[in-house]
Amino acid sequence: MSKDMSKRFRGFYPVVIDIETAGFDYKKNAVLELAAVTLTYDENGLLIPETTYAYHVEPFASATFDADALKFTGIDPHHPFRFAKSEHDVLHDLFKHVNEHKKAHRCNRAVMVAHNPTFDMGFLQAMITRCEIKKYPFHAFTTFDTATLSAAAYGQTVLAKAMEKASIPFDAKEAHSAIYDAEKTAELFCKIINQFSQLET
Repeated sequence: MSKDMSKRFRGFYPVVIDIETAGFDYKKNAVLELAAVTLTYDENGLLIPETTYAYHVEPFASATFDADALKFTGIDPHHPFRFAKSEHDVLHDLFKHVNEHKKAHRCNRAVMVAHNPTFDMGFLQAMITRCEIKKYPFHAFTTFDTATLSAAAYGQTVLAKAMEKASIPFDAKEAHSAIYDAEKTAELFCKIINQFSQLET
């Protein structure tokens, strides 16, 4: 059964985002990792994760680092084998791929899906501003929040507890890696949306 993504979310194309940082201040603290998961429909008409794009990000010149945040994520921003890319290169590569998927699904705008997306959106917008990017695929303020969706579907807002309620395997030791959290959040979002398949046209 074929489904039309352009009709499911009012022309928005959902992209799951997770950003790991060196603190909570999007103006001062560095972005260290960014991962994005695009979505599609399978042959049974179920929403599923499609492609993961993951990046180690080079801290911008005046970035600051919170020791507690680095300890929490376990990321060493100065590790010689991170092979990090500049914010400019990361965003241009990511936006190129998002635009390709958005166009393939005939959607007119991408929308960020994240667990508590205010955090991720703040850092993404700060990166966009620093890189002086004028056109980008994501809606400037609309987001889909899996914390809110999980509260409605499972009565939980914490990602690990929502995963447990949704019967999705979740390894706390792997958490706080952008790629792992983005892929798990994508699974959670798809499972919740598929529960409402009667709304899709």
